[in-house]
Amino acid sequence: MNLKEFVAESLVEIVKGVSDAQSRLVESGAQISPKVRSLFTNSQTGGTNMALGWDYNGGVIQSVDFDVAVTAIEGADAKGGINVVSGIYSSGAHGKSSELNQSISRIKFKVPISLPKHSSSDKGREDLNG
Repeated sequence: MNLKEFVAESLVEIVKGVSDAQSRLVESGAQISPKVRSLFTNSQTGGTNMALGWDYNGGVIQSVDFDVAVTAIEGADAKGGINVVSGIYSSGAHGKSSELNQSISRIKFKVPISLPKHSSSDKGREDLNG
């Protein structure tokens, strides 16, 4: 896999993951990559990167950081594409012999998210206030 294919496939998989998360969280009140109403300045966040700003529903936008190791494998018997490395990689004889080219890379990216707000109907909050 050349660099152009690797970059394109990585971005496609990231976008598909974000889109899938968005559709799964519709009813929760959380928003993945929400519309930004306003961005915080350094003074508003105390000079930290704890939050990015406000969404249009009054939720705080935070950033989820990803640092993912991926493998790209090419060869006669290899399935093309990019795979996330999880756990320990092992290889062994499986009855077939072929030449494989494998590269392991890291991809870092951030996804903005607005978590669901606390519902006023939740009893736990009332109990704390007496």
